[in-house]
Order: sequence, then structure tokens, then C-alpha cells
Amino acid sequence: MKTYLNKKSALLTALLFATMFSFAQNKGTLFIIGGGDRSPAFVKQMVETAKMKPSDYIVVLPMATSIPEESVAYISGQLSVACNNKITSFNFTKAQADNQQSWIDSVKNARFIFITGGDQNKFMAVVRGTKLYEALHQAFRNGSTIAGTSAGAAVMSQIMITGEEKGKSDRDSFREIKSNSVITSSGMGFLTAAIIDQHFIIRSRYNRLLSTLADHPDKMLIGIDEATAIIVTGKKATVAGESQVVVVSKPKRVKTTQGKATFKNATISLFSAGESFELK
Repeated sequence: MKTYLNKKSALLTALLFATMFSFAQNKGTLFIIGGGDRSPAFVKQMVETAKMKPSDYIVVLPMATSIPEESVAYISGQLSVACNNKITSFNFTKAQADNQQSWIDSVKNARFIFITGGDQNKFMAVVRGTKLYEALHQAFRNGSTIAGTSAGAAVMSQIMITGEEKGKSDRDSFREIKSNSVITSSGMGFLTAAIIDQHFIIRSRYNRLLSTLADHPDKMLIGIDEATAIIVTGKKATVAGESQVVVVSKPKRVKTTQGKATFKNATISLFSAGESFELK
């Protein structure tokens, strides 16, 4: 009986620590923007989400874009209207993402981090597998708000849509709903249960979304339109901005017939500003 109680006590202790660790993973907030323009009210809501004190600072990461100076200047100008906090930027190279320790520490201790648009593959090529990757996750665990727009939204999920289709050029890509056609890679992994697509409604990216769902039926596929965002805290996502968010999940009887994806009874939902949904 004593041995049994000791084992039971040890199990309960392990569960307690696991629960505490799980909550510790979810202190941060994600502000995931589908791209497009950002109104002053939208930027103000993003800044308010970060709940910054006067001593807190903002870091802009422009590694996704081919015009980093212009991108940093644009978002810095918008943010400086909404708050008085210090704004800095670091355009890391792959080597600096492992060796520029003062920059890495600044990212880790920032209260608000903004990832610009551009090419999500370019961003992840710099960050993946580096100390900077770990610093971003540490900031998120510590309670920082991490925002990203367009490519900066795509990198948020563990499975990242690269924007490319197998065997196709940009001009004729995603004209069909096919299995094993959407090229994905590993993203930042702040979201593990969902995959993000951006510029969604305005660019009619339904074929890409449904093809991705056929390949990953256990994930939620979230299509965020321009000038729109989801604010993720824990397992709750709340929509902000001017347009809508499409969420598709839980397809049944997924199969491939002559390259074409088929499934039945998937759940599809459409949300607008102020509405919320639970992440799986």
C-alpha cells in the first residue's frame, strides 16, 4: 500500500509540474495580421495588446523583406504615433542570429516584437535552428506580444505554407485542389494546432487552404484577410480589423483519387472583428 501511495503521489506531482509548465508556455500573445494596410485604430489596438510599461521597448525584425530600411521606417512611424516606447530594429544575418549576443538578448527581453512582411522562407532561413529562434520563444514564454504581417503571419505556425506549389510557377499555381501539392516547411511554431494563410479573402486562396487541409487533416486552417488579425492568447483567438477570418477544420474520410483531394463534412466558420474561436 505504501509503495502504491508513493507512486500515486509521484504521479500527481509530475502532473502538477506538467500543468504549471504548460501554463508557463502560454504567457505571451500573438497578433497575427493577414497583410495589407493598417489603420491608426488597428495599430493602436496592436500596441494596447502588448500592455507595455514606459520602460518597455519594441523590436522590429525585417529579415523577410528585400527593403528592410523602408519596412522598418514605415512600421516605426505607425507605432510611434500609437506609443512613446523606444523602437529598435535588428536585420539579422544567419551568422548574427547565433553570434550577435547583444542583439539576441534585446529580442529576448523585448515586450513587443514585430515581424515584417516579405518572404517567409527568407525569414526562416535566417532564424531556424539559431539562438535567435530560442530567444523569440523565450520572449513569448515570458509574456511578450509577437506580431507579424503577411510573411510575418505565415511564420507563426509550426507547419508553414511557403507560398509555392509543387511543379508550378507563380502564374499558374493553385488552380486545383490536390493532395501533396502545397509546399510547406517548418515555421516558428508559436501555433502548433493551426496553419496560417494570409491575404486570404482578397486573393481567394481557398484552393491552397483546402489542399493544405487535405494534407494535414488534424490541423485548423486559418485564412486571415488583409487589414485583419487574430489575437491569440492561450487557446483563444479573437478577430480584429476590417475584414474576416476563415477557419476550416475536421475533414472526414480524407483520401486522394488520381491526385485529387477529397473529404467530407469539414467544419467551416467565418469570423469578423470582436468574434472569437478556440484553437484545438
